[in-house]
Amino acid sequence: MSIETSGFAEHLSDNRYFDRHFDSDAVKVLPGEYFVTTSNMLLVTVLGSCVSACIRDREKGVGGMNHFMLADSTANGGTTSPSARYGTYAMEILINHLLKLGSKKSNLEAKVFGGGRVMAALSSSQVGERNSQFVLEYLATEGISVVAQDLLDVCPRKVYFFPQSGRVLVKKLARMHNDTLARREKEYAERLTEAPVAGEVELF
Repeated sequence: MSIETSGFAEHLSDNRYFDRHFDSDAVKVLPGEYFVTTSNMLLVTVLGSCVSACIRDREKGVGGMNHFMLADSTANGGTTSPSARYGTYAMEILINHLLKLGSKKSNLEAKVFGGGRVMAALSSSQVGERNSQFVLEYLATEGISVVAQDLLDVCPRKVYFFPQSGRVLVKKLARMHNDTLARREKEYAERLTEAPVAGEVELF
């Protein structure tokens, strides 16, 4: 499946591996990525200030995960701010991909995670709080029920999502082992400030 966009875009993860602990094919979703699957597999991500929406069709068992943050901005937040357009895009591309695979919006349910205050450099902008508020407001506006959430706090999280069953496992991580996560989120935040907001998304 190809994705045509203009400007900055979330993109499909290609970080596939076999998870021996769960005896399952798996995909690791990094900042600025998403993944949707019709197969019985595992989606994994590690979150600090970013948030992840795990969305599935509860009848079809089709589901996906994204990993995003709002661009740093002095705007007052809310879904109409320029910063929130990055989050809107990340949510739209995930939901549209599910709809293209035959899901019905009325059958979608979401579990949301992340938004921790783990990056000192971003704490002044309350990026975790803004990301958490955004994802809940967006899903409410779209009429997609949030059946579980683990947001805010000060710990990074590792999230394991099984789209077919809807099962999610969350592991809180020690902050002292957070160097890689902090670097990835910092680099992602820098990309957001440098890139234009994407336009229309066409999935085909």
